[in-house]
Amino acid sequence: MRKENNHRSEMVSQLLYGDCFKIIGTKKEWLQITTLLDSYTGWIDNKQSHTIEESIAKKVGVETPSYATQLIDYLETQNNELIALVLGSNVKASSLLKHTYEGSQTTGEKEKSNLLKIASLYLNTPYLWGGKTPMGIDCSGLTQMTYRINGYNIPRDASQQSLLGETLSFIDESEPGDLAFFDDDEGNIIHVGLLLQNHHILHAHGNVRIDHVDQTGIYNLETKQHSHKLRIIKKVI
Repeated sequence: MRKENNHRSEMVSQLLYGDCFKIIGTKKEWLQITTLLDSYTGWIDNKQSHTIEESIAKKVGVETPSYATQLIDYLETQNNELIALVLGSNVKASSLLKHTYEGSQTTGEKEKSNLLKIASLYLNTPYLWGGKTPMGIDCSGLTQMTYRINGYNIPRDASQQSLLGETLSFIDESEPGDLAFFDDDEGNIIHVGLLLQNHHILHAHGNVRIDHVDQTGIYNLETKQHSHKLRIIKKVI
């Protein structure tokens, strides 16, 4: 998904296999869309989409999605050709497209402890602005996809995610899977990560990594310096 209707424009997010959206505008070969799950708006190339009825899109993409749980997997077309599939793809859409998927998948809400199991699959993924896959991901894409695969839909951007849930006063009150948010000098939320046990955090900064976190912020274990200033801790589930 791009900010403007051209291939040189900034990538603001990504659509994975099976993601559903509403078309709100067109310009030549470009579609302006709003995603059904998180109401995120951007432009996509019209050659990368398939038109279905709104009621079906809501059912498959919002009400009963089922997500692939392997880093990389594949689907098979009617012509016995393979299509690569990444972690978090909505394979519930495979029947609509007459594709065959026989890999592992998950649906519905999972225990909070499962958040870290999924998040750890993204470890060492390179940072990519707007990314949402194990090939490249940004900080809020990491938290959104981790929660989504476990059955919880949260917004796309860190600033939007920071409005959710219960505010905690101290890190010691948090549980693994809670979200920590960090701001810049102007007070804008610019970063988010998943809290782990023993004052550690999993986040995307250069790559998806684990660092120490304290009441000041994230302490980078390689540079031996604080890289992000803590603003707020939220218990979402």
